[in-house]
Amino acid sequence: MKIYTLTFLLGTLIAGALSGCDPAAPKQAITREVLLQTSKSWDETPYIAYPNTPPELSILKLKIPAHTALDWHSHPIPNAAYILAGELTVESKDSGQVRHFKQGDAVAEMVNTSHRGTTGDKPVELIVFYAGSHGIPLSE
Repeated sequence: MKIYTLTFLLGTLIAGALSGCDPAAPKQAITREVLLQTSKSWDETPYIAYPNTPPELSILKLKIPAHTALDWHSHPIPNAAYILAGELTVESKDSGQVRHFKQGDAVAEMVNTSHRGTTGDKPVELIVFYAGSHGIPLSE
């Protein structure tokens, strides 16, 4: 009986060491922070509908150099970004609205509205999540 207990204990310790976990350490609780939950873009325009086709999710990590003005563009599908580093100023071509976002901000992007982003003195790094369908471009 002691051999089985010792074998189990050693196996548990080795598995814990290999996984980077200390089996004797107290378990940490999972934390949850909602970064963005919305039904409208940053300029308060409501999202109307998703494409009526099978969904396709895309996640991109973008790095934009400092002092860069992106071309005017639009997105035919809902998407959101999380800014990992830097600062980004986004403006709407039609309404002229401007909003400034910084590291740690989540941005609900505009759909079917021409806009562009401009970076500041530091490069911007962001993760962008797109909810679209196969064959639909992420931006136009």
